[in-house]
Amino acid sequence: MPEYGPKFKEEFVMVRHLPKIHTEEESTQCNNCWWLCCCCNENWQKVWAVLKPGFLAFLADPFDATLLDIIIFDVLSPSDGNGEGQILLAKLTKERNPLRFGYTVTCGNRTVKIRTKGSGKSRDWVAAINDAGLRPPEGWCHPHRFGSYAPPRGLTADGSEIQWFIDGKTAFEAIASAIEEAKSEIFIASWWICPELYLRRPYDVNASSRLDALLEAKAKQGVQIYVLMYKEVTIALKINSLYSKRRLLNIHENVKVLRYPDHFSSGVYLWSHHEKIVIIDYQICFLGGLDLCFGRYDTPDHTLGDYPPKIWPGKDYYNPRESEPNSWEETLKDELDRQKFPRMPWHDVHCALWGPPCRDVARHFVQRWNYAKRNKAPHEQAIPLLMPHHHMVIPHYLSGKEKRDVLREDQEEVYQEIKKRSSFSTQSSFQDIPLFVPRVDSEQDRAARHSKLNGLDKTVLPFFRSRSNMEACFTETQMKDFVDDHDIVFFQQRKPEGRVLQLKQNLSEKEWWEMQERDGQSVSTEEVGQVGPRTACRCQVLRSVSQWSAGTSQLEETSIHAAYCSLIEKAEHFIYIENQFFISGLEGDDTIQNRVLQALYERIIRAYNEKQCFRVIVVIPLLPGFQGGVDDAGAASVRAIMHWQYRTICRGKNSLLENLEHVLGAKVCNYVSFYGLRSYGRLCEGGPLATSQIYVHSKVMIVDDRAVLIGSANINDRSLLGSRDSEIAILAEDNEYVDSYMNQQPWKSGRFAHSLRLSLWAEHLGLRGLEVNNIKDPVSTETYTHIWRGIAETNAAVYQDVFGCIPNDMITSRYAFRQEMAKQKEKLGHTTIDLGIAPDKLEDYENGNYKGTDAHETLLKTCKGRLVSFPLQFMSNEDLRPVFNESEYYASPQVFH
Repeated sequence: MPEYGPKFKEEFVMVRHLPKIHTEEESTQCNNCWWLCCCCNENWQKVWAVLKPGFLAFLADPFDATLLDIIIFDVLSPSDGNGEGQILLAKLTKERNPLRFGYTVTCGNRTVKIRTKGSGKSRDWVAAINDAGLRPPEGWCHPHRFGSYAPPRGLTADGSEIQWFIDGKTAFEAIASAIEEAKSEIFIASWWICPELYLRRPYDVNASSRLDALLEAKAKQGVQIYVLMYKEVTIALKINSLYSKRRLLNIHENVKVLRYPDHFSSGVYLWSHHEKIVIIDYQICFLGGLDLCFGRYDTPDHTLGDYPPKIWPGKDYYNPRESEPNSWEETLKDELDRQKFPRMPWHDVHCALWGPPCRDVARHFVQRWNYAKRNKAPHEQAIPLLMPHHHMVIPHYLSGKEKRDVLREDQEEVYQEIKKRSSFSTQSSFQDIPLFVPRVDSEQDRAARHSKLNGLDKTVLPFFRSRSNMEACFTETQMKDFVDDHDIVFFQQRKPEGRVLQLKQNLSEKEWWEMQERDGQSVSTEEVGQVGPRTACRCQVLRSVSQWSAGTSQLEETSIHAAYCSLIEKAEHFIYIENQFFISGLEGDDTIQNRVLQALYERIIRAYNEKQCFRVIVVIPLLPGFQGGVDDAGAASVRAIMHWQYRTICRGKNSLLENLEHVLGAKVCNYVSFYGLRSYGRLCEGGPLATSQIYVHSKVMIVDDRAVLIGSANINDRSLLGSRDSEIAILAEDNEYVDSYMNQQPWKSGRFAHSLRLSLWAEHLGLRGLEVNNIKDPVSTETYTHIWRGIAETNAAVYQDVFGCIPNDMITSRYAFRQEMAKQKEKLGHTTIDLGIAPDKLEDYENGNYKGTDAHETLLKTCKGRLVSFPLQFMSNEDLRPVFNESEYYASPQVFH
């Protein structure tokens, strides 16, 4: 099993926690027992133990690959609770019988007792297991930077690469292509899965790209498919995971499905599994904000209508603000009247990972799968335990010689890496790798990265490879500026011989001149779009997990939260955030526990005191994406989330803006501002002109155009405290740099971060082609004030004039909302739940004479892009918390934040 890493130790041992293993030698086993018949007592039985770099596995014998049990090494608790120091992975045990020798292995919430033939063997096993759990570079049993289970990757040319996707179309197409290339196994974990989801559109000519069809085709080829689904509380959510599970299980016997948690037995009712993961053959991993479910597919146009249906069939024409389907079984049956109601456009960010970060995500999946299997289906032979791959996978479709060559090369790399790092302490600081330090690889590193990906030709996955037009650079920045005094640095920066401009030889003359006209800007227009360049980066996988969600040894892992706060603290020029929620607390807030808000507050105050130009831009949904009008009796959940978000942003003593205004006064808007996204269009030919918010579901933060955090975690306690929802994210720090500007000064921006930020802003602001150059400096007055804020404020005013839609600053109470709703219904006869239908003609007067203006033409002439200001005064005169006659009043407030 070379794909699981080198063997550290293996031999027969005795265990008693496993079900009875039936063998042909059972009748004579006692006659040959050399362990004083302990195998006959207390259910002890002989198994073959194999110690690998990241786990201890138990097999029936050396020639049987069937996995009986596995202990996956995980970050241990810092103390045993009795003040006796850190818990050890393995410990010797004292047996009452002096002729018996054994030890225990404790990891997660499990302790396994093991016996050997002699005391020397037990000591050897204990030493080997503890060494395997702490050995660099992984050191799975001690926390890495931010307290993560996974170490930073990409410090050398190890094949760590990342690529971003904006909106569902490009991400789903990439996932479909990857599934079609699967050779061995597919892992899927999601909050919601719809087997009938089309990953390519138009759907009528892409029947084979439906998720269940793709999985069925691969299952019939022998690919093993493992699906982890969140088991919802049915009275609270209508995602019907039981239906999805049955559909998936009916596809093929090679499809295995687990739903978790069981609420009654686990006692977990309020929290969910929120990750969105797809892993193919340990070679490529997708993660971010996109579930494989209805409503998520979208394009940069964010179209509102689809009549007759071509892109969004049946219930995929989705608007949870208007109506949530009670059943997802009749998927081709429309839930909404397409000629009256718009779909709710969906904005998201996803990414693909290659190399060691991909395997780190797969290890997380395997840990979760095994934990769910032990709790849900401990005796089901059809649902196997899984083993995590180590360092690299050796695909079964390579020939024998190729396998041997790749294995020898990989083992040599592992040996050299361990040898190089053996002098460092295995106890890593949470902050052991500096942030934002530009590092340039040697020519050999770059050649290795581009010629080899984990021992495989990159043509295995042929899609989305952008040309590399970048300039390598080195900035002599002292590492003490980025790390704390107690930090341990595991890598050395290497200075290049000189600055080398790398250009692909196939550039056309037009493309070359395009680059010159942009003053050396080396992110081409090809890299500004919906798919990013596949880029070598320093990457670290982060999580929010705990004992209930992943069976961890420590109470919880909160590395996503730690990374957010650290990135904000170390930001030099700007922070850009897109998130589905924005609920956080300041120091002293006893209700909200995450401290993203405190980190933002402190960083802004520091910038003000030091007279720095510093910007924070936050883009969130205009309204929570749940069913019910703001004033509806059944929409208490909508109002509750609004309460917590406004409490965070601008209302009350715990809010960011109110506290900043005490210090900064009217200058607050120069440092931080909030926005949403909105779209408009006709629902059908000759149909009504409608608008809807674009639901911001992305969970991304970009700092200084050098670091990007992408994942599934929202900014709220549910996602960041670790003990609540389970989440996963990736922190990418660029290795490749391009010429740019920051506050009108030359700046080396990271290729990955810079291209993602430019692409997001170009979509939101409606910029095309060379217009994008106007926003490459994110903090200048021209960009921030005149372009970004100017477009947002203009768009918001136009939408208010044309539609009178909500939320807006003119409606500050539920009474005012009722009046406006009644007025529009009387005037138009029909409107949406958020007042999203426009009259054909706008009331306009010239020289005292009525002149009707075409509403559509007005929008076309004056609106640019999708960005609008976030209405800070909406419902400001209302207490939006649930009241005693609403069921939400009796639910824990933690559900909403």
